[in-house]
Amino acid sequence: MKINWGTGIVIGMVLFISFIMFLVINMLTDKKFDHDLVTEDYYKRELHYQDEINAETNAFALEKNISDHRAKNGWIIEFPKNLELSKISGNINFYRPSNQKLDFNIPLNLKAHQVLIHDDKLVSGRWNINIHWKYEGKPYLYKNEIVY
Repeated sequence: MKINWGTGIVIGMVLFISFIMFLVINMLTDKKFDHDLVTEDYYKRELHYQDEINAETNAFALEKNISDHRAKNGWIIEFPKNLELSKISGNINFYRPSNQKLDFNIPLNLKAHQVLIHDDKLVSGRWNINIHWKYEGKPYLYKNEIVY
């Protein structure tokens, strides 16, 4: 059976459209391509962005700011030793840009100047650490991007 050129063009177009439809359906249903917004309340947070800038400026003005580093069994966050632990309040937010389900918050109840985040909470890859804290009523913000 001989196929003329018009039939060949139609078959080619149908195959191309089928291929494109396969890619679109695959990307819409595959969890690997499931990307979330950075935050659910993006516009609400945008209104308070100046407060974040002020809190970050307060943190930079400290004699010694928060530091963080990797340890054998997790990630350590160190608060300045010259601050009274009882006057520190706030929370630590670990944000995973690639998967919202891995995000978690830890409230600050300091017993020592170090906080250890255990390995079982951290998956290897990129994390954003945001520490919103207050000392004597003054707000501070520490931000860092890490690769665990």
